Amino acid sequence: MSWQRVQLQNLCTQVVSGGTPYTSRSEYYGGDIPWLRTQEVNFNRIMDTEVKITEEGLDRSSAKWVQENSVIVAMYGNSAGRAAVNRIPLTTNQACCNLCIDSSKADYRFVYYRLLLDYGVLHQMAKGAAQNNLNAGQIKTYTIRAPFVAEQEHIADVLSAYDDLIENNRRRMTLLENTAREIYREWFIRLRFPGHEHTRIVDGVPEGWKRMTLGDLCVDVREGVSPDQLEPGTPYIGLEHMPRRSIALSEWGKVEEVTSTKLRFRAGEILFGKIRPYFHKVGVAFVDGVVSSDAIVIRPNAERLDCLVLMVVSSDPFVAATAQGMREGSKMPRADWKQMKLYPVPVPPVGLLESFSGIIRTTVEQMKILTFQTQKLRTARDLLLPRLMNGEIVV
Repeated sequence: MSWQRVQLQNLCTQVVSGGTPYTSRSEYYGGDIPWLRTQEVNFNRIMDTEVKITEEGLDRSSAKWVQENSVIVAMYGNSAGRAAVNRIPLTTNQACCNLCIDSSKADYRFVYYRLLLDYGVLHQMAKGAAQNNLNAGQIKTYTIRAPFVAEQEHIADVLSAYDDLIENNRRRMTLLENTAREIYREWFIRLRFPGHEHTRIVDGVPEGWKRMTLGDLCVDVREGVSPDQLEPGTPYIGLEHMPRRSIALSEWGKVEEVTSTKLRFRAGEILFGKIRPYFHKVGVAFVDGVVSSDAIVIRPNAERLDCLVLMVVSSDPFVAATAQGMREGSKMPRADWKQMKLYPVPVPPVGLLESFSGIIRTTVEQMKILTFQTQKLRTARDLLLPRLMNGEIVV
């Protein structure tokens, strides 16, 4: 098997630049064009983006369309050196270097896995006074070892098999979450709960239900802890690990990655990203660990309330209300717990609450099982990764 050293630019049909609309005018956003930001480049397959821009927004930037199955490398800040593959045509901000791979010279998956393995090297290459940055020239001239394309495809097939299973788990979790959200909307927003046909609505609340506030059902926990007080390998969840609009917190790092004081949380507690709350980063933790101080740790007052609290604080109406009442921080707006805890919550009788909790708890437990399956798949893939990419295992 012959492996050769080659620069990334020599494996590309083109390297496409990114850009941001020249002003932050709102009319440039909210369109149909997917626009990827650096923080979304996180060793994954990009199926969609949080932000969309308009045709005018694209015209008012230096961004260009990036063809699907390109390899995207983040260049700025803490994300520098991270790679991803886009499964849809999209545009990016200027902090992304977008490599459109020539299929006659390389398998885009092989290039992605190579950069996944080389993340530490790329991240160390980033330099800067205010923040560490890579530049497109460094990435284009970065050299990797690669065999012939056919061998690259065999290697990528093995590694992609793991990622395909991971993606299947992600889709199953999405279906489970959609089901849970629909049940919550049906019972608590539309008030079409079991037996609603025989229940009077009095001042907007079903008869027999209690008018309560979120603060009556849960508390925010502020247990600060220094990373050096924790066991190595303790899970750490930063805002970058929290997906948008997902009640399952299925990603985490390790406490060795951080130095400043964090907040301790327990499995089953709910984390709410308070920086720009309209990003809708809120979900239940499946492990004990620590979280960024830019999150609120929410602990239900009783086990029977856990599912109701989770579905309330992760609902679109609650997130919208929180965003409207957010207070201005030193750099960016933040959610205000004093305002959040006043949110009205109708609470059903015990029997109905237990029925609802039983349905949601089963759904959340299935999502937890899928999360740990995914973690095992990633571990297995990452054990194979260096041996395959360095030619130690022949496939």
